[in-house]
Amino acid sequence: MPLGSMKKRKRIGRGQGSGKGGTSTRGHKGAKSRSGFSDKLGFEGGQLPIQRRIPKFGFKKNKKSYFCIKIDLLQSYVKNRILFREVTPEILKKAIYISKHDFIKIIGYCLLTESLKVSAHKFSKSSIESIKSAGGEVIHIL
Repeated sequence: MPLGSMKKRKRIGRGQGSGKGGTSTRGHKGAKSRSGFSDKLGFEGGQLPIQRRIPKFGFKKNKKSYFCIKIDLLQSYVKNRILFREVTPEILKKAIYISKHDFIKIIGYCLLTESLKVSAHKFSKSSIESIKSAGGEVIHIL
């Protein structure tokens, strides 16, 4: 090996003459200088950790989850005779796997050619325009 390519490791706690004796690079006092100290996740040297400084707020248990359905999916279901003139959440739950507690939102990415009577909990602006331009009806369920 070339000369100087391998460095000797730092030997700590081998007396005052070594230059690394006494405190053994741990500094003076405090938890980090003591034996048996374990650096826990989020430990900030005794300062109040960030996960305790930041306020906790919000309650998300009753948050509504919406199942989004694109208009082109409705279009293909009408074409394949899975859906007919009327579209309701109950009919959609039979046609597509949707859990009982999900709300339905219709989103539009293409133009609808069939006139449908669509009932859902929410609609995007583009989906409303698309359904109405095809001669259909939009029904909001509360």
